[in-house]
Amino acid sequence: MTQKLEPKLERLEKIMSRLGYGARRDVPHWIREGWLTVNGEKPKSASVKVYAGDVELDGEPLDHPFGLTVIYHKPLGTVCSRKEEGRIIFEDFPERWLDRKPPLSSVGRLDKETSGLLIVTDDGQLNHYLTSPKHHISKTYEVTLDSPLQGNEVETFASGTLMLEADDKPCLPAELMITGEKTVQVVLHEGRYHQVRRMFAAVGNHVTALKRTHTGNLSLESLNLQAGDYQTIEVEALKQLIG
Repeated sequence: MTQKLEPKLERLEKIMSRLGYGARRDVPHWIREGWLTVNGEKPKSASVKVYAGDVELDGEPLDHPFGLTVIYHKPLGTVCSRKEEGRIIFEDFPERWLDRKPPLSSVGRLDKETSGLLIVTDDGQLNHYLTSPKHHISKTYEVTLDSPLQGNEVETFASGTLMLEADDKPCLPAELMITGEKTVQVVLHEGRYHQVRRMFAAVGNHVTALKRTHTGNLSLESLNLQAGDYQTIEVEALKQLIG
């Protein structure tokens, strides 16, 4: 099960800080200017305890006060971690989302040269659910290769015996579907570091383009998201789409 943030009374200044709108010290000014209301009324102070769902800023409800989950089409050239060099994926989201607490993080990672379907969430239990091997959530990739296939790759990937360099156990069986002389679709049932690239390196080939198209039954095509686009979704709705 994933966490469900139920409405609870919180100090108004904490809510605004937690959701990334600004520092707690900014809230008294917003109140004086009449920008903040609670149930349509001007709050008495920044420390008053209220429900986040009752707060409006400039006449608009607060942005996802009870958790935020995003389906995102990651473009090429972007990185998932603030520790990596390059343009970070969070630059495609509203700036305040970077300051939310708990912070947003990607469910697994796609490297800088990989594009496609990525889920981003501030729900740690959802993140664990989607990445835990016991839930058997597959990932599907479109792959372009440097060299033509040799002819035995389908059987090798499905065998459950393919060893990757520096690993101490073989890969789980994976489905490989040939779509062209140098193009394939791969379905994985585990998530190892740079796994698709390493699997093809293990059979003497090199990946030149890589795109994740599915997480479980959820497909990028069905969402009609262009690179850099995203949509928010409720946790249970996401789990139903993934299957």
